[in-house]
Amino acid sequence: MTEHMILLKPTNVQVRATAGTSLRDLLFEQGVEFPCGGQGRCRGCKVRVIHGEAVINDAQRAHLNESELLQGWRLACQCTLDDDLEIELRQWDAAILGNESAFVFTPREGLGMAVDLGTTTVVAQLLNLNTSQVLAVRSALNAQARFGADVMSRVSHAVEAHGQAELTRLIREQIGKLIRDLVFAGQVDAVLIREVVIVGNTVMHHLFCGIDLEPMSCTPFEPIDDGLKTFEAQELGWRLGDGATICFLPCLGGFVGSDILAGVMATQLHESAELVGLVDLGTNGEMVIGTRDGLLCASTAAGPAFEGARISMGMRAASGAISEVQLDRDQIGHVVCRVLGSVLPTGICGSGLVDAVACGLDLSVIGASGRLNMHAKGVSKNSEACWLLHDPIVITQTDIRQLQLAKGAIAAGVRILLNELGARGEDLTELYLAGAFGNYINRASAHRIGLLPVSPERTQSVGNAALLGAKMALFAGTDAALYDAIRCKTRHVSLNEAPGFMDIYVEEMGFP
Repeated sequence: MTEHMILLKPTNVQVRATAGTSLRDLLFEQGVEFPCGGQGRCRGCKVRVIHGEAVINDAQRAHLNESELLQGWRLACQCTLDDDLEIELRQWDAAILGNESAFVFTPREGLGMAVDLGTTTVVAQLLNLNTSQVLAVRSALNAQARFGADVMSRVSHAVEAHGQAELTRLIREQIGKLIRDLVFAGQVDAVLIREVVIVGNTVMHHLFCGIDLEPMSCTPFEPIDDGLKTFEAQELGWRLGDGATICFLPCLGGFVGSDILAGVMATQLHESAELVGLVDLGTNGEMVIGTRDGLLCASTAAGPAFEGARISMGMRAASGAISEVQLDRDQIGHVVCRVLGSVLPTGICGSGLVDAVACGLDLSVIGASGRLNMHAKGVSKNSEACWLLHDPIVITQTDIRQLQLAKGAIAAGVRILLNELGARGEDLTELYLAGAFGNYINRASAHRIGLLPVSPERTQSVGNAALLGAKMALFAGTDAALYDAIRCKTRHVSLNEAPGFMDIYVEEMGFP
């Protein structure tokens, strides 16, 4: 059978495959994400063909303009390998956020593993349970991501396409492989692993544990079984020591999963005498606010703008991405951009977009409604109004609207929880930001665009709080009492059923 070769830039990786193979399958293994699950709708898998031919179909003509097509841009999910190709990737692997924070623990014998099973990425750490020392770390793009970037795409594939068994198999096999990689990297014996603790959102919990996702596919979106689940290694096809236990920690309610429960443990929200909050910023934004007397939690579909998806020139936080934008102190009315990798910019990531909009507001390039000022320097209109940020990177009117949708959803969720508690943003003594985006976002910019209700001084980035909480759980054992105590004092709020939600959401879409 005929084979062709793909040369990937800038990684210089060469891939060979049989003619007719989907580029989606080939490039997924190289870290390329397919946010809409390969439906050709989101432009998130754009690649540029430098040499060779890739056929253009109707979906690409609908979502790529003539100029982009002439420059060689294609949607990878819509192409097959029919020629030798040299391709420039808009996406490639970026650093995955871990957490090396110290914590109080009671020594145990043997080894343990903590796994943060994210919708996009999976991060696993191997620990010495006697010292809490991290012996090895491994991460990977979630193998389910080829079926869509967000949880509802996975739910749809599981329920409508009858693919739940496939998604369960994929993630169990992937974590099993990460365990083997960690054992090899740590130069240890797998029989010494006593326990594996996994945390993730409710959909990941159900998919790993093999729990029917149908209740999560329609209102009221409440799981029927989101508690602590334990497995023996042989059930999962993993070769560990006799008696090794695998625990998937329980969820808090709705789409608020055990990753947020772990975040509560890591930040000790449930022990605070003062009003505090935790917000995990991502495609699905989760938030918890309260004191030791009671916590409220909620989730909202923020969309992928924070991760650079559905942004005209958006990309992940990787080499070539504009990650920071600041006002130029030397030239009034200008901005200075920081590009990851010290190379020419090829796109902008979520943190850069938030900075850019904050600067645009300060320069009156962007109004409080989010509309671009057509009289401002650098703003022009071709097919759509856009602001030239750093040649050739532009911010379009649609990009700003996407950010408004995302930040409005988060801000509305936090505001509704505060309303339920009879409090306001200024009553929060501390607001913890979790997740990769929460770790890298400029807190002053987030406050400037109205994403966060508290001043930067009362906002703290806590990195991968889910992973830290999972490590703490390794020393807590499989006793459900600790997790039940947190769950009992936590009430889930369904935002779409909250009084005035749509009015608050529309209000929060505007900029201060």
